[in-house]
Amino acid sequence: MEKEHIIKELNRNKDVFRELLYGLSGDYIFWKQNPGKWCLLEIICHLLDEEREDFCSRVRHIFYSPELPMNPIDPAGWVKERKYIEQDYDLILNNFSEERKKSVEWLSELDSQNRNNIHVHPKLGELSVNMIFTNWLAHDYLHIRQIIRLKYDYLKSVSGENLSYAGYW
Repeated sequence: MEKEHIIKELNRNKDVFRELLYGLSGDYIFWKQNPGKWCLLEIICHLLDEEREDFCSRVRHIFYSPELPMNPIDPAGWVKERKYIEQDYDLILNNFSEERKKSVEWLSELDSQNRNNIHVHPKLGELSVNMIFTNWLAHDYLHIRQIIRLKYDYLKSVSGENLSYAGYW
């Protein structure tokens, strides 16, 4: 897939996330279908951390220093370690939008000279700039789907209505 298309989609998704998540009430942002699932606050905290410490950082790493080891990340552990549930929802949402804007600007300025670099990860094997780049967009899509599913389940839970007339999920 072309770099320009992925950048355009990452930029568009910044607005998709904002529209899906902006202006929601406290009950909504903390609601979980069950204790093992994430609420909207935890999802947006995850997206911010992934933006800063995973995708953009790893593209930069492979682009400029593929021979060096990568910094370890622990997205699942960060939920409790960084106390996502205690964070300020609006602040995190705004920070994510700003961070995504910076990422898109940086990605737009990258030339293609190091785009074929490969980092050999001890567990994941060969990681290329293109692979991380494409997975960044896929990660967005997975979380957009997760957010929409959570919103559907929330509607079903609080309305008490049978939603089969709308169609089946």
